[in-house]
Amino acid sequence: MATLYTCPARDAAGLVHPCGRAAKALRDHGHPFAIETVGGFRALPWTRKGERDHIRALSGQENVPVLVTDDGTVVAGSGTIIRWAKEHPAT
Repeated sequence: MATLYTCPARDAAGLVHPCGRAAKALRDHGHPFAIETVGGFRALPWTRKGERDHIRALSGQENVPVLVTDDGTVVAGSGTIIRWAKEHPAT
C-alpha cells in the first residue's frame, strides 16, 4: 500500500490544503493509501526542526505532501501527486 506523508492537518483540510488535495486525488482515482503525519508546519518553519528528516531523505526537500507508491516511487508536491493519480488510475 502507498503511503502519503502529510503535515499534522492530515487530509482534514480538504481542497484548500495541499495535503487534502493530494489525498482527495488519490481517493478519487481509486488508490488505497495510508497516511503518515510528520511534524511541523510550512508557515512556522521553526516547528520543523528535526521533524522532517525522513521526508528530506525520501524526497530531497522538507515539504509535504509526499507520496511513496507501492513500487517505491517518490512523488513530491500536491500538484505532482494529483497528476500522478490521474495518469496511473488504480485497477
